[in-house]
Amino acid sequence: MAEFIRIYEENPNAKEIDKVVKVLKKGGLIIYPTDTVYGLGCDITNIKALEKVARIKGVKLEKSNFSFVCHDLSNLSDYVKQIDTSTFKILKRALPGAYTFILPGSKSLPNPFKKRKTVGIRVPNNNIALDIVKQLGNPIISTSIHDEDEILEYTTDPELILEKWDNLVDLVIDGGYGGNEPSTVIDLSDAEPVVIREGKGSLEIF
Repeated sequence: MAEFIRIYEENPNAKEIDKVVKVLKKGGLIIYPTDTVYGLGCDITNIKALEKVARIKGVKLEKSNFSFVCHDLSNLSDYVKQIDTSTFKILKRALPGAYTFILPGSKSLPNPFKKRKTVGIRVPNNNIALDIVKQLGNPIISTSIHDEDEILEYTTDPELILEKWDNLVDLVIDGGYGGNEPSTVIDLSDAEPVVIREGKGSLEIF
């Protein structure tokens, strides 16, 4: 049975955030709100938890395209190769926001991702997600629970999410109704930015 915690986005309660972080540190899986759809996540440094998420999503961990949710741009250098000034300016303009940026991966990526040439980075404009990552001290991975075939309610109503995911995860955060439009995915790993998926984030950042 998953724990169900209500957290208010305007002013996340530090005690509740602490509970979530404890679950993550123990290798637990959480469902949490972002500025787009609800996400399924775990601590990026916990291999067992990463493998669980990959199993749930039916993908091989090495081949998964999970995004890394960071608190801000300061810990990017741990996961991303040196980026040029124009790329940094785009990130600075867009984040926090409803974007996933694909960037060249660095050599110090966590083990399962070592062979990756690129990584997807998210800094969502959502205080709950940002506080969790800040408190944890490193990114969590994120994969959306958005499912094309489901009744949309499933991905937006936390109580219905709990019903569906109760036996798969350790904790579900009720951060209010989620959206059902995913993030805009932009590949910045080459000379020219390439829009992979147009979602909630506006393309007027260029």
